[in-house]
Amino acid sequence: MLTLTGNGHLTRGVELCTTRTGKHVATVSVASDRRDRQAGPLYVDLILWEGQAEAAAEHLVKGQAVAFAGRFEPRTYTDRDGREHVAYEAHDVMLEYGAKPRGLAAIAAANADKDHASA
Repeated sequence: MLTLTGNGHLTRGVELCTTRTGKHVATVSVASDRRDRQAGPLYVDLILWEGQAEAAAEHLVKGQAVAFAGRFEPRTYTDRDGREHVAYEAHDVMLEYGAKPRGLAAIAAANADKDHASA
């Protein structure tokens, strides 16, 4: 088993889905910079289940920093043009939330204050 450990920023919002058996699963897409700053980022999909998936969908936002470690599972797929690619996925993920992008934290705090004031 290979363990993938890294950090990066979310490339989009969390995709929360429900399986046919009713379990929640989420994909968290992360761009991680490489040590060689001349190379482009490495994109990794973190696969989260149940409570962890629900919490990620509720709290994580595009651009937010995260640190992660999980079981590395590359997956091959074919695009619309018939070309084969490899998607890098991490399963059984330990996930640590980092700072949100500037501006969003203040907006979230203001919204939370409004919610408490109206309750």
